[in-house]
Amino acid sequence: MNWFIRFLINAIVLYLIAKFIPGFYHNVGVWSAVGAAIVFGLVNMILGPILRLISLPLTWITHGLFSFVINYILFAIAIHVANFYDPASGVNAWIADLYGAIIMTIISTLIQQQTEAEARRA
Repeated sequence: MNWFIRFLINAIVLYLIAKFIPGFYHNVGVWSAVGAAIVFGLVNMILGPILRLISLPLTWITHGLFSFVINYILFAIAIHVANFYDPASGVNAWIADLYGAIIMTIISTLIQQQTEAEARRA
């Protein structure tokens, strides 16, 4: 799957998260979702490998479950840098980030599986 299509899917998912998950700004525009997807991609590209390398022993001990904690941290950093969180909503930031991270993890896993399936067929 093309990296641009993956980027667009991430932008759409971030837009939908902002629209429907409590704790985020619900009046987000398409371009701010694209900006958040850029920030999300940069955070995953720069900080992701470093955090995964540092946490490798703990991830190995927990049979991969700690990788969700890393995904949560990366999502929370990206959302707060992109300024998607609405402090006036009355929802704790970590709960909103948790819901968003769960959704993004599921979607990213499905995209990754589709990409691997296409690579095996080619």
